[in-house]
Amino acid sequence: MKRTKWKKHHKWFGLILCFFMLMFGVSGIILNHRRAVADWQISRSWLPSDYLYQNWNRGLLRGTCPYIGSDSVRHILIYGASGIWLSDTDGESVTDFNAGLPAGADYRHVKGVVCLPDGSLWAAGQFGLYRYQESGKRWQSCTLPMPEDEKLSDLTFRGDTLIAVGRSYLYLSSAPYTSFQKIRLAAPSDYDGRVSLFRLVWLLHSGELFGLGGKLVVDAVAVLFMILCLTGVVYWLLPKHVRRQKRKGRNPRVALRMLKYSLHVHDRFGRYTFILLFLVALTGWCLRPPLLLALVYGRAPIVPYTSLDDANPWQDKLRMLRYDEAYGDWLLSTSEGIYSLSSLSAVPQVLTHTPPVSVMGLNVWQKDASGNWLVGSFSGLYLWSRQQHTAWDYFTGEKAPETAGPPFGKYAVSGYSSDFSGIPFPVEYNQGTDRLSMPSKLSTLPMPLWNVAQEIHTGRIYTCLGQGTLFFIFFAGAGALWCLLSGFVVRRPKR
Repeated sequence: MKRTKWKKHHKWFGLILCFFMLMFGVSGIILNHRRAVADWQISRSWLPSDYLYQNWNRGLLRGTCPYIGSDSVRHILIYGASGIWLSDTDGESVTDFNAGLPAGADYRHVKGVVCLPDGSLWAAGQFGLYRYQESGKRWQSCTLPMPEDEKLSDLTFRGDTLIAVGRSYLYLSSAPYTSFQKIRLAAPSDYDGRVSLFRLVWLLHSGELFGLGGKLVVDAVAVLFMILCLTGVVYWLLPKHVRRQKRKGRNPRVALRMLKYSLHVHDRFGRYTFILLFLVALTGWCLRPPLLLALVYGRAPIVPYTSLDDANPWQDKLRMLRYDEAYGDWLLSTSEGIYSLSSLSAVPQVLTHTPPVSVMGLNVWQKDASGNWLVGSFSGLYLWSRQQHTAWDYFTGEKAPETAGPPFGKYAVSGYSSDFSGIPFPVEYNQGTDRLSMPSKLSTLPMPLWNVAQEIHTGRIYTCLGQGTLFFIFFAGAGALWCLLSGFVVRRPKR
């Protein structure tokens, strides 16, 4: 194309995408520093109506736990994305049960609640473990030997042994539960020293692949994107202002200086950081459908001297842990699949003929009344018979597919309960459940600022404008890459 054509492409793609690129930059910086913003939250009443809690949807009910308190009455604890709630066995009365938990909404994302045989009550938030003090009627934080970047993903027990499942390690304790031991699991039988291509691209996009320094570099790239957007808009608007000033007989000297300066900044920053800008835009483009599907099943070697170069083969891969009484072994759900362990010190053996699990991980894993495992994620809910080596769809009864498919299936299951009176029921992420009444006061519970930034950065917040926006990132990413390329062609020196 001629240079004038490239200029038109660069101008109009830049102007159309300017607002969205600013949002990408701000939200990306927030996403890179989760702990720093964990106390910040936004009321759901300020967000599109799709983000209001309705019928226990959007992860508000992840699971339930029977609990008999000091009043000797059987209660049901409901836990999930916004804390813990106390209910009766019919689900007619729901009261707050969060006293003692940190105030920040991100701290109240509860992954599991268990009541041990001795009557003690425990809860695992993603950033810490808590024990309920019956005397003070409040939760008390417990100390775990967790690395700084570790997050909890599950809580389970067998006999008097309590196990908090981190994303990289297990944390074990026995009565009286005054201290916890950090356990690193052995490398699995199918370990090949490679990592998911999706995870590699994810860490490269955020800069986390190179530690804090890499994250700060990507933060600087986000700032560069915002500077390019603002200087580009200024360069587009100022000529119009200059013409108006001239028609009125005024000297547009200041405007001309600003015009020259904005072009200088836009040109230098864009030209000399082109490769960094293009790399961040390209990796972000690949992390959403449809390109995401090409990365999920890909494998890549570990890059030496990066955050992936770790002695722990399970770094950021652990999700849930259960003990199977029928087989006398532990079942471990990971981002690499489902494994069996004869003991927690044994070599994990990969299992085949398992149900499909979304790349986002399991939300439901428990046995039903028939002894089959219920396996639920955003890919659906399946019944799994280990004895028959088969799995079938909970809703349709059809045989389960071999692979998980898209991150969100037809039934995106976010929770399940078998503790209330009546028939057990699953909870769908968007629709929730009509089997349990939800108090209206819960609909506007605050949303962590980090999660709001995630919704903006992934483009999901724009789905309120229509389902076509599910592919927003694909088109926005392609447009951003073309805008960068056209800008580089326009400003490269003439031969």
